Amino acid sequence: MSKEMNKDAFGSFHPLVNMLYFMATIGFSMFFMHPISLGISLVCAFTYALYLNGKKALRMALFFMLPMLLLTAALNPLFNHQGATILAYLPNGNPITLESTMFGIAAAVMLITVIAWFSCLNAVITSDKIVYLLGRIIPALSLILSMSLRFVPRFRAQIRVVSNAQRCIGRDVSNGNIFQRARQGIKILSIMTTWALENAIETADSMKARGYGLPGRTAFSIFRFDKRDAWAMAYISLCAAAIIAGAVLEVYRFRYFPTIMHIEGRWPAFWTVALFATHLALCAFPIIVNLKEDLIWRRIESKI
Repeated sequence: MSKEMNKDAFGSFHPLVNMLYFMATIGFSMFFMHPISLGISLVCAFTYALYLNGKKALRMALFFMLPMLLLTAALNPLFNHQGATILAYLPNGNPITLESTMFGIAAAVMLITVIAWFSCLNAVITSDKIVYLLGRIIPALSLILSMSLRFVPRFRAQIRVVSNAQRCIGRDVSNGNIFQRARQGIKILSIMTTWALENAIETADSMKARGYGLPGRTAFSIFRFDKRDAWAMAYISLCAAAIIAGAVLEVYRFRYFPTIMHIEGRWPAFWTVALFATHLALCAFPIIVNLKEDLIWRRIESKI
């Protein structure tokens, strides 16, 4: 198998491993507001998204995530006036504080980090993995999720086909005046709506004919849980358990109000550093796996 056929080595792991990893990273990104934790999660999420999606991830970061970061960070101090360090005053007399500004930045980083992780999840957790994970537990929901993930790319591909066909007979949205363009656009939308409904009915009939969701129905799966998956599952589980234990035992805390302060718990500083290192080891796991795989491929190619 060539490297192009299996670019993401982490995506070749068992779906349970993939799902456990994203549950841990997304969950920690949502609940841990410590700047170092947020920074680790953001850098790893963006690096992995860049590895998976390339220029598409870079465009998303520049044209969507960066404006969202700036907007969210700017709005919080306008409405949240808590904090002891006053930077300036608004025309209505309300203060802009350093604490509310930093909290806004942290909240914005958390938001774009979660979005970045979800973009990675969408690339790794494919529709067949969703059906495999949820098919026996909640078959109806797994089918809906699988169809939803497949619908957007298929709809975009089909609308290009319909638009090209309409252009060949002079009925494209780029021809004619504004009313003619609107009429052609509505016609294309009507065609696509009909296609989507027919496709949904055909899919439902096909799945019903195959006995999908019936009790006792077996299903073929290409996924096998091997020794490599067991090691990865143990690695992710141990890292996640250590991070949760550190949070419960208050190895470190961070507050934004009334003043910004890193609060050391009753544990030595070594445990705080170890906890951040564990968080980094967890978030960087797919990157490490892919780099290792790339090195192996380069070594093999150099010997050919």
